[in-house]
Amino acid sequence: MGHMQGKVVVVTGAGRGIGRAEAHAFAREGASVLVNDAGTAPDGSGASPDPANDVVREILAAGGKAAASHVSVGTESGPKEIVELAVQTFGRLDVLVNNAGIMADRAFFNLRAADWKPLWDVHVQGTFLCSQHAAKHMVAQGQGGRIVVTTSLAGFLGNTGQAAYASVNAALYGLMRTMSIELQKHNITVNALAPLAKTRLTENLPMFQDVSSLTPDHVAPAALFLGSDLCGERTGHVLSVAGSRVSLYKMTETYGAFQENHGGVWTPEEIADRWDAVASGKL
Repeated sequence: MGHMQGKVVVVTGAGRGIGRAEAHAFAREGASVLVNDAGTAPDGSGASPDPANDVVREILAAGGKAAASHVSVGTESGPKEIVELAVQTFGRLDVLVNNAGIMADRAFFNLRAADWKPLWDVHVQGTFLCSQHAAKHMVAQGQGGRIVVTTSLAGFLGNTGQAAYASVNAALYGLMRTMSIELQKHNITVNALAPLAKTRLTENLPMFQDVSSLTPDHVAPAALFLGSDLCGERTGHVLSVAGSRVSLYKMTETYGAFQENHGGVWTPEEIADRWDAVASGKL
């Protein structure tokens, strides 16, 4: 107990599901938690202060410290308001957990240009702006900090009916990697969490039918690890949690094959003929 004593943590999308479990986990370890949630439907429509307020009441009732934020990360002004509220309320900011997300499944051939923007605004722009504002405060404080980016396995593996959702989550990987490189000199670690859990966003997917072993409570300890000093100097990683299984996702490259003729220029036919060598690295 007490891994986060004296720390201030912002968790976005913390009114339900994984975010709610994460907010409780940080609070139990002594953190002051800003519970951000706009209270929207899974597709991002509507708004309600109730989800964030309910989680704050739960934390306070358990003896923790928390405050609510109801603005959306999907607006240009929202992320700055979230970070500034945390600093104004608790005096500083040590950890940001980007968890807010929406779902908009549509088959590739039926996907419309308009379907992309809400997903992009919440997942990518929201994570970028929240992280940028948080990082500026962390740098000014001069004591480092930790940023957690929530992505999805769909962004690495793809998934039927999730072309837009998979694309924005793949973009989060590149954003996380770049932030981890640029912020390392400021002692700010940036890692990603790729959870596989049954929540209101995923419960209708076929793979989650009759599943009870993939819960938000399985995911929360991983977020706590990445947001605490237990993470050490580790940065730029993707930690995946699927029930009792924890693993790392990595971008890998084969050794490849070399062209020793034609001045090193391959022909398409040679690539086809030596595909196995290119794929495996065995010459």
